[in-house]
Amino acid sequence: MPPLESFVRARTAHYDPAWLSSDAEFGHAHVTALGPFLSPDAIDPEALRLVAETACRTTSFAFTLSRVETFPNGIIHLVPEPDEPFRALTAALCEAFPSCLPYGGAFGDVQPHLTLDARSATVSESSTAALLEGLLPVVSRAERLDLALWQQNGCRVLASWSLGPEALQRSATVAEGAAFVEPSRGGRPDSSGTVRSGRKNCTRGPIETA
Repeated sequence: MPPLESFVRARTAHYDPAWLSSDAEFGHAHVTALGPFLSPDAIDPEALRLVAETACRTTSFAFTLSRVETFPNGIIHLVPEPDEPFRALTAALCEAFPSCLPYGGAFGDVQPHLTLDARSATVSESSTAALLEGLLPVVSRAERLDLALWQQNGCRVLASWSLGPEALQRSATVAEGAAFVEPSRGGRPDSSGTVRSGRKNCTRGPIETA
């Protein structure tokens, strides 16, 4: 989400700059489609094919980010509206990868969101909303599904698919290099991945699908 990338990067730098990515393709401001995903060593051509097929069946869609909310655990976030296309994408990925439960099954109804900050003595929902004045609303379009690796000093995108029929053509190239994906684009050895949606997203633990 380019309009919010600088804000989210700045907050990431505030908490721990080791989680900042030097990969220009990596979206710190994103909506997660499925995370955790598979561990890096489990991402083989078949897994990439399944993600590509899911992306192929998902038509790009428009959404708006304007509403700031806070989860019970203190995570301050933006709610995409409508959120149904994001929920449908997550459901499709879960069907393709039944062993990958959103957030490890820690939550019941998983709400699509873009993380902004964490509530503290000096950070609140209202203070965050004030900092975003002039940036919201953000009107955007989900067009890509990214497989991203989250690792301190190594966050990066491993693979990316356009939403729609062209996803399968793109994935053929990615799948051919699947054995080299982690060494070439990076990974978080002790964690899983996530699949993110929006402009970017992808991982499980270390890997996210965005």
